[in-house]
Amino acid sequence: MTNEEKMYSLGSYASGACSGMVRICDLQEFSDHPFKVVKDAAMYELMESIRLEGVLVPLLIRPAEQDGKYEIIAGHRRKMAAEWAGLTEVPAIVRNLDDDQAVIAMIDSNLQRERILPSEKAYAYKMRLEAMKH
Repeated sequence: MTNEEKMYSLGSYASGACSGMVRICDLQEFSDHPFKVVKDAAMYELMESIRLEGVLVPLLIRPAEQDGKYEIIAGHRRKMAAEWAGLTEVPAIVRNLDDDQAVIAMIDSNLQRERILPSEKAYAYKMRLEAMKH
């Protein structure tokens, strides 16, 4: 087992989080992600920034049910832009979050964006409220 594999194995981090580079092919979308990720002018600008400077803010991910895979909690746009820029790896923070914690973190990290459709915002708040009830 390589050091990278050890770093991301569930038993290797006592604090509940670790960080490092993760292959884009090992990332999967968050189930029921309420925010659209599209290749528009803003995404092109993000891709160009990532192509020149790299991904400056790590993605937040959690181990997926499938071994060796991770579910994106926050950073769907950065992942798409990095992939579009030709990167094969992105920096990420791996956290052990249950479903409710993951929903709250995902919603909170996305609601600060400037351009969110009212329908996306409404659905996101509904998801957050349901998660908080648990």
